[in-house]
Amino acid sequence: MTSTQFVSSMNETFFRPTFYISGLYNIPHAKYYYAFLCFVYAVTVLGNSFIMGTIYLAQSLHTAKYIAVFNLAFSDLCGSSALVPKLLDMFLFDNQYISYGACLANMFFVYCFMTLQSLTLLALAYDRLVAICFPLRYHAIVTKTAMSLIIGIMWIVSLTVNVLLVSLITRLSFCRSTTVNSYFCDHAPVYKLACNDKSLNTVMGYVCTAAVLYIPLILIMTTYVCIGFALRKIAHSGEHIKTIKTCTSHVILVAIFYVPIISIYTAALTTSVDTNIRIINTALTHTIPPMLNPIIYTLKTEEVMQSIKVLYKRSKMKSYAYDFLWKKYIFCDLFF
Repeated sequence: MTSTQFVSSMNETFFRPTFYISGLYNIPHAKYYYAFLCFVYAVTVLGNSFIMGTIYLAQSLHTAKYIAVFNLAFSDLCGSSALVPKLLDMFLFDNQYISYGACLANMFFVYCFMTLQSLTLLALAYDRLVAICFPLRYHAIVTKTAMSLIIGIMWIVSLTVNVLLVSLITRLSFCRSTTVNSYFCDHAPVYKLACNDKSLNTVMGYVCTAAVLYIPLILIMTTYVCIGFALRKIAHSGEHIKTIKTCTSHVILVAIFYVPIISIYTAALTTSVDTNIRIINTALTHTIPPMLNPIIYTLKTEEVMQSIKVLYKRSKMKSYAYDFLWKKYIFCDLFF
């Protein structure tokens, strides 16, 4: 090989293109769909900020369980922020080109926070398992220190897995099409554009999907099987209903997060899925659960509702006290 051929080969190997994100193809009025996602994002920001603020201010919610709930709200907020603003910039303002570095950063943050959402739901399932199966030892097992350690390990796992996933993209060369058939820098649509060996990326994609989605869901389902056996030992129907109510919010969160995304991933493994259907399904999966999670926890969890009422009464009393002091100050200033 001559020196010219060697340099040419190196340039081809390390070519870093600007990608074009295709989005929805040939669908009329697609911008209305993206505008809807903008509304969803606004509700997500308000709802999750409200839940995080409530947990921070309410002393009664400074428990191990609500450390995990706070982490879920934070992951939802950051995950939506990593995805939706860039999506709106691309498709509402026709700015669909994205640099190589920005593409990898977009991929990393979207997948990192999606991983955290999945693992946090598993942590909440563990909390419910211990609370129902070992009620007398719950406060000794699920401490704030233990839950903080679990959350810390989840962050390390998420960061490590996704750094590895994204770093494997850097070994690929893109010498053909640079059009990504997705609505963000999605892992599979990006690495499939490479013109050199991408078998390692394919394997890593399957491993990460199993580790992040399928295994946590199987473990969550296992915890509810154990909870089901524990409920059979409870004699009073009233206790049954009370116990089931403590799990309702979590079951709904698990269903709205896992069912759509696993359905489309499983369908993609067994058959060919239309690109537009895949994009709409995964976009809604990435945006709707983060919007609904704080609403579900607010409406379905008695502890949160009670804490909101206490905080509201406290703020109202402070407002009355402030008004009283202000009027007293004005009165004294006028007559003395």
